[in-house]
Amino acid sequence: MGVSELIVSTSVLGVIFALLAAQPLLIVGFSGPLLVFEEAFFKFCQVQEIEYLTGRVWIGFWLIFFILVMVAAEGSFLVRYISPFTQEIFAFLISLIFIHETFYKLYKVFAEHPLLRTYPPVGAVVGRTAALGPRMQPNTALLSLILMVGTFLIAFFLRKFKNSRFLGGQARRVIGDFGIPISILVMVFIDYAITDTYTQKLNVPSGLSVTSPGKRGWFIDPMGTSKPFPLWMMFASAIPALLVFILMFMETQITTLIVSRKERRLQKGSGFHLDLLLIGSLGGVCALFGLPWLTATTVRSVTHINALTVMSKTAPGEKPRIAEVKEQRVTAVLISALVGLSIVMGEMLRQIPLAVLFGIFLYMGVTSLTGIQLFERLLLILMHPKHHPDNVPPIVCTWRMHLFTCVQLSCIVILWVVKSSPASLAFPFLLILTVPLRRFVLPRFFQERELKAVSLLITNPADISSH
Repeated sequence: MGVSELIVSTSVLGVIFALLAAQPLLIVGFSGPLLVFEEAFFKFCQVQEIEYLTGRVWIGFWLIFFILVMVAAEGSFLVRYISPFTQEIFAFLISLIFIHETFYKLYKVFAEHPLLRTYPPVGAVVGRTAALGPRMQPNTALLSLILMVGTFLIAFFLRKFKNSRFLGGQARRVIGDFGIPISILVMVFIDYAITDTYTQKLNVPSGLSVTSPGKRGWFIDPMGTSKPFPLWMMFASAIPALLVFILMFMETQITTLIVSRKERRLQKGSGFHLDLLLIGSLGGVCALFGLPWLTATTVRSVTHINALTVMSKTAPGEKPRIAEVKEQRVTAVLISALVGLSIVMGEMLRQIPLAVLFGIFLYMGVTSLTGIQLFERLLLILMHPKHHPDNVPPIVCTWRMHLFTCVQLSCIVILWVVKSSPASLAFPFLLILTVPLRRFVLPRFFQERELKAVSLLITNPADISSH
């Protein structure tokens, strides 16, 4: 699987989901946890000498079975046990993955194009470029850093500009809504103007074809492509399918919970059963065509709903509040359709430096931290208690609130270590364990009122009993 398969899957499934889903504000896409699973399963297939894509087909069959059983049994009621404790851990972890991958990719640019006092002669560089591609290019790393930081700062500034006092309200909203495209255009123009420095550009396929057309087509034979698929693996695929099911269930339902929070003032409800059925069944069908599984993505969904959020008008000095969210299906359909159109816009998209996309990923990771109370409590650790905001619950001792935050941080560290280790297949199970940890273990060390107050940052004790 490669870029072509991901584009087709994201476009087709995105349009179908946007048209049929109960919560069209969700954006479906390929996520970090699914990537961890794909890498682990690919290595397993290499060791066992099993066809990877055929194995995914049988995982898809079992995935559809698990989804149908869960929906038929109305198993989505289990989301009531997914408390803000787990939601914050998951959302913070996904944002952290975006930020980490951004700087890791930039690190690789610095590794390929290190900063040296002297560089090889022009003839040596040309000869090496012909054989291996541009490497050891002067100023490439520095320009990539400038493009990444510049893209992030412009997009972040225009996001803040939306609620500033400059220009008229309509002009501010238009500029703020198009902050990301504006930042991309500005930095692409800067890169285009600097003609004597190499930067790696976005790699977009020229046409609609599989990544390896010489090895396979668009349809994957469940019985095996080059050799018969083992009978035992047809049944054993239920185990990795269960892991994929857990990831899809957790990501989709947690993202739905985050998007549907009361403070967003959504007028239309969410359909946990329908959305899970769509994502799971479409994912099972995708495996037959060698397409990646998709799920509701937390960072992109939060970015999407933030763009559709209208803030209230406030007096000078007051913080703006959410007035409404434009709930519709048009934007999600257009986003997915434009992803598909990227195949025919390849020549234009190939002019975009990868460093500009790094800046967008950094922007998405940083802005998605806004509203995650775990992140807000992390900042409180660095503050003196007298400078804490008014929404910090007075019924909880400061050190106990910080202890609760440290427990969540410990869970994130453990999940990160497992995700980065050969035992990454166990990631979904560890994520689920945060649910009984909050429900059965933490009440032994914290009072229930403290847990609710810390999770919800409620100042009025009377409100705590209502949750």
